Parts: sequence; C-alpha cells; structure tokens
Amino acid sequence: MNLSYWEYETWMRHIDFAIVGSGIVGLSCALSLRKKHPKSKIVVFERGMLPSGASTKNAGFACFGSASELLDDLKTHSEAEVVDLVQKRLAGLRLLRDTLGDPALDYQELGGYEVFRKEDSDLFRECEAKIPYLNELLKEVFLNKKEVFSVQNDPFSFKNVQNRLIFNRYEGQLDTGKMMKSLLQKCIQEDILILNTTEVTSFQTTNLGVEVQLNDSVEITTQHLFITTNGFAKQLLNEEVAPARAQVLITDPIPNLQIKGTFHLEKGYYYFRNIHNRILLGGGRNLDFEGETTTTMETTQRIQDELERLLHTTILPNTAFKISSRWSGIMGVGAQKKPIVKELEPRVYCGVRLGGMGVALGSSIGAELSSFTN
Repeated sequence: MNLSYWEYETWMRHIDFAIVGSGIVGLSCALSLRKKHPKSKIVVFERGMLPSGASTKNAGFACFGSASELLDDLKTHSEAEVVDLVQKRLAGLRLLRDTLGDPALDYQELGGYEVFRKEDSDLFRECEAKIPYLNELLKEVFLNKKEVFSVQNDPFSFKNVQNRLIFNRYEGQLDTGKMMKSLLQKCIQEDILILNTTEVTSFQTTNLGVEVQLNDSVEITTQHLFITTNGFAKQLLNEEVAPARAQVLITDPIPNLQIKGTFHLEKGYYYFRNIHNRILLGGGRNLDFEGETTTTMETTQRIQDELERLLHTTILPNTAFKISSRWSGIMGVGAQKKPIVKELEPRVYCGVRLGGMGVALGSSIGAELSSFTN
C-alpha cells in the first residue's frame, strides 16, 4: 500500500501513543491517555471494519459472576482473590457508566438469574446451601446493602429445569452496539484518531521508540504501544492467554415476550436475555473446548443445533420462533481469571485476558494501562 504524503503526514507521523484494538479496552485506554496527555497524538489501529473480538459480539451482560461461577472460582482462587475480582468488575462497570452515562448504554439493572437443569439438582442444592456464605463474603463489596443472592420460584415457565432460580439483584444489562458507538463518538470528540482495516502485524523497540508494521506494508514509529487485542493477543504476544470463541444466535421479535433480566445456565457456559423482544442466546463452548479455542469467526453446526435445542426444550418451549441471525465473538481466557496488565518491554504494554468479563473489566483495564505513562 502506497500512502500519499498527506496521508502519512496526517495519520502516521509523530505518534505519541499507538493502541492496537478498538474494543472496550483500547478505546478506554485512549480516553484515559487523553486526560493525562491533552496535546499528545493518539492513534487507535483496528484490523476490522468494527472491533474484531468480543466488544460488539457479546450479549451485553453487566455482570460480575453468578453463584456457581464464583463457587467454581473459589476452587482455584483464594477468598481474597475472588473478592478482588468482583470488586474490579464492579469498578469497571461503574467507570463505564460514569464515562458514557446510562442512557447511552441503555443500561438496566433488572437482575440476573441462574437456571439449573433438572439433572443438575446436586449443583443447585450446593449453590443454594452456599448462598449465605457468598452473601457474607460479598457483604463489604456492596457496602452492606441488600443481600446479593437469593432463591426465587421460576416466574418464566422454563421447562426441564429446577423450579427455583438463584437471583442476583445487582446484575445489569446494556446495549453493546450503543456502548461502542458512544465510546467511538467520545474518542472522536477528544481528537483521537481511529484507523479501521489496519492490522498491526509486528513491532520492535528501538532507541527512537517502537517501530510498528501495519498490514505488512507500512512502517510507523510511536513513542508508546498498547496492545489490547485480548483473544487475539497470541498473534503479537507470548503471554498465557488463549482465544475462546463464543457462538450466539438471536430470534426474530416475539410478541408478548415476558422474559426479563439476564440468565446463566450450566455455570455460565450458556447465557440468554431479552433484547428488543428477541431472545439472544449464546454459549456451548463446553461442547468442544478444543474446537472453540480459535480466532476463526465462524459458527458450527454442533453448537448452533444445541442452542436451538435449548430454545425449543427449555427457554421457549411453548412459543413459536424463528432464528434471525447467528454470529461468533472471540474472548481471551487463561488458567487464572486475573487479567494480564503489564509492561512487556520498554514502551510496550498489554491489557489482555479478560476471561469473558470484557464489559465489566474493559474500562478499568484501559485506565490501568494509561497509568504506565508519565
């Protein structure tokens, strides 16, 4: 690709801060940098037409962990680590809401429900028995407000599940399309340049800064480089983070759809909600962990069939519906839930491995990344 003098001079020269990825973390990092460096040149490079990972692909859950997920985390993390994870997720959500405002996000705190299949009665009883323990563990996090978790009878007429659900009163939901549009608009207002269909293919540090290759054909130099590509991080970094594809489908509008809130099933491996009177349903990665450890943005017959089966047998058993569309997104996961936020080498930093909690963590990880600069 041959750039004109004007193109190179305007967008590619004298860059103070270059950010790889225009998802929640990348744009939040850019906004935080602008506050600290009001006159600096900040450029965000995005390889796709829109953010390519999970920021515009996810279900829009403003969550911090269901009961079974937190209990599962406690098997590999200390109590203090789990409490810290919850606190960081809540802090990230608060920063996101403060940055954009609830109307721009279409944020609603309708609560979240954990649904248990009939054959998961042992798991339900375990979670039910641990509710007092979890509420006590999170008591200070929520400043001694009303208890986080409680058990409720199923008001939604789901089938083939336990007739009681575990309710999380502080879980919310938002519109991720509106969220990303608002983040992009805010960045443009702050004179942050965003270049789409521009892939960072390699980089190396020099005495003058960081030399960056774009689309394997254009070379630029930046004073600082921030890598925020999460599930795609392995393409540039040697860090303990793996891609995890999440497949999703959404129905056509359904008249008089009474399902409200956010819903988790099978320890969060399946999740669904009502958006614009449609059911958005995602998950199934546990059916094929090896196959879903990929950055290929496709859907598979096996998982899509299982998602449809869940709609027919459990979520909408007595309701006619049609599938409107299907897609997938790429998360970044690892053995530990704690994100990787660090300086990789002089002038190069990363904020990756958000573990499926990008909506909750993205804003605070972006702000944390900006703290590496003077």
